[in-house]
Amino acid sequence: MTYFNQKQINYEGPYSTNPLSFKYFNPEEVIGGKTMKDHMKFSVAYWHTFTEDLSDPFGGGTAVRNWDHLDGMDRAKARVEAMFELLEILNVDYFCFHDADIAPEGKDLKETNENLDEIVALIKEKMAETNKKLLWNTANNFSHERFVLGAASSSNADVFAYAAAKVKKQLDIAKELGASSYVFWGGREGYESLLNTDMKLETDNLARFFKLAKAYAEKIGFEGQFLIEPKPKEPTSHQYDFDVESGHAFLQKHGLDDVFKFNIEANHATLAGHSFQHELRYARDNDMLGSVDANQGHPLLGWDTDEFPTDVYETTMAMYEILKNGGLDKGGLNFDAKPRRTSFAQEDLIHTHIAGMDAFALGLRVAHKMIEDNFFENIVDEKYKSYTEGIGQKIVEGETSLEELEAYALENSEITNKSDHLELVKSQINQYILNINRGV
Repeated sequence: MTYFNQKQINYEGPYSTNPLSFKYFNPEEVIGGKTMKDHMKFSVAYWHTFTEDLSDPFGGGTAVRNWDHLDGMDRAKARVEAMFELLEILNVDYFCFHDADIAPEGKDLKETNENLDEIVALIKEKMAETNKKLLWNTANNFSHERFVLGAASSSNADVFAYAAAKVKKQLDIAKELGASSYVFWGGREGYESLLNTDMKLETDNLARFFKLAKAYAEKIGFEGQFLIEPKPKEPTSHQYDFDVESGHAFLQKHGLDDVFKFNIEANHATLAGHSFQHELRYARDNDMLGSVDANQGHPLLGWDTDEFPTDVYETTMAMYEILKNGGLDKGGLNFDAKPRRTSFAQEDLIHTHIAGMDAFALGLRVAHKMIEDNFFENIVDEKYKSYTEGIGQKIVEGETSLEELEAYALENSEITNKSDHLELVKSQINQYILNINRGV
C-alpha cells in the first residue's frame, strides 16, 4: 500500500514556487568538502511523525492519518511501511524511535518484547531494502503510569529494575539495527518538590543506571555513542538533566564524561533560559557535542512546543557551531518536531520536513561562508587582542601575580574600552543571509 502518493522531493532552487520542492537543500552539492546530505544527516522522528495525534491539554487529536483506522500490531506494521516511504520521499537516510513508538505494550514485559521483536524484524528488512539507517533509539521510561515517580530516579526499586530491563532491550535492538547512538532522555528523572525527595539518592541512582547501561553495552559489543538529552522542566518541575553545563558536571562527578555526549534540543535550550547556540557552544567547547534535535520553540509560549525549525538566524548559528565542531560524528539533525495542531493533513508531514530541511540547508550555506571569511574569528580576535600581548598574555599564561597586577593597575589607571558594535555585527549577519539567498 502507498501511504503518501508522492514522488521524491527534488531541489529546484530558491526561486521555485513549487511547495513540494527543496529551495536550499541540494543533497549532493559539496560544501567544504562534504555533501549537504553528509553535513546534516537529517533524521525523521518516529514519535512526532507517526504516532503524534496533535492533541493538547485543551482538546483531542486533530491529525488525519490513513493508517489510524488500524489497531494494535496492524497499525504498528503500517507505520513502519509509511515511515520508509516518507524517508524515500524526503531523501532522508536516518530515523529515530522510542520503543513505545514502534510497537504497542503487551499485557506484560515478555509480550511487549515479543511485539518489539516482530516490528524490529520488519524494520530490519526495510532497512536492508532501502539502505536507511537508525540514527538512535531509546526507551520510553516516562509515559506509562508505572513511571509516575520517575524511572532510574524512582523511589521504587521495582520501577528502577523495570526501566533497566527496557533499556537492556533497546540496547539489544540498537546493536541489531546498527544504531549510531543511544539516547537517554530523563522524561521523569526529577522532582516535583524537595520536601519529600532524597535528591542525592536519586541522582546517585541515575548515575548507577548509566553505569549499568555502559557495562551492558560493552558486554554485547554495542559501539554507538551514548547521549544525554537535557531538559530543565516538563513534566517534572525540576529535571536532573537541566542543561548541558549541569549535565556535564553530573557526568564529571560520576566519572561518565568519557562515555556520554549530549543530544541538544533547541526548544529545551530555550526552556532552560539559554539560546540554542549557547548549549551547542558549551558542548563544543568541552568536546561534548554529540547530536541535535532540530526544532524550535514559540517565543510567546513557555512550554515545549516542538515546532519545525524555520528561523534561519537560529539554523545559521547552529550550523556554525556544528561546522566548527568538525561535524556531528555519530550524530545528526533529528527533527524532534511536529506540525501545528491546525496543520492536521497528512501532506503536512511532507511540508514541515521540507521547511526544516531548507532552513538548515540555508543555515549551512551561510555558516560555511562566514567561516571561510573568518567573520566571527576576526571579531573575537580583535575583541580579545589585549590578551595576546603584555600583561594580558601573562594573565592567560599564568605568569603573573596579584602584586604585579596591582602595580600594573596603579601605573595604568586610565582605561579605554572599545565598542562591541553588536548591532553592526547582526546587520552583517543579515547581509550574509540575504546574499546567500540571492546567490551572491
